[in-house]
Amino acid sequence: MNLSKLKPAEGSVKAKSKRIGRGQGSGKGGTATRGHKGAKSRSGYSKKLGFEGGQMPLQRRVPKFGFKNINRKEYKPVNIQALQELVDAKKVKKGVIAFEDMISNKLIKKKDLVKILGYGKISSAVKVEAHKFSKSAIEAIEKVGGEIKII
Repeated sequence: MNLSKLKPAEGSVKAKSKRIGRGQGSGKGGTATRGHKGAKSRSGYSKKLGFEGGQMPLQRRVPKFGFKNINRKEYKPVNIQALQELVDAKKVKKGVIAFEDMISNKLIKKKDLVKILGYGKISSAVKVEAHKFSKSAIEAIEKVGGEIKII
């Protein structure tokens, strides 16, 4: 056994790259491949997100406008015409179109808030459950003898 003949285990070393910054004799000494002067050549340098070399960054050059309300509630629209199609296809039990019925028939998703809109015609008296209703939808549903329930 000789210390000068020790080698790493086979497969443990991926690349035979030159060691950088270990003196002139290594061939990668001096500037250690960092070039001359400038921020990138200094120790402790890390590229800041969006930094463009001192030029005004795009994020600050582009004009800002408008307002984004963080408390906005997004409602998924469902027309009374779609509700009538459910009734016609006999996918409704006991004349009640519940929130779960709309989910199971893929009109909406589980986490959606639903607003029933008055587009189309409804001819059957059904009880409809949703988060919101438009005035025209309320009139159309109640006109045929149905009722609404806000959940």
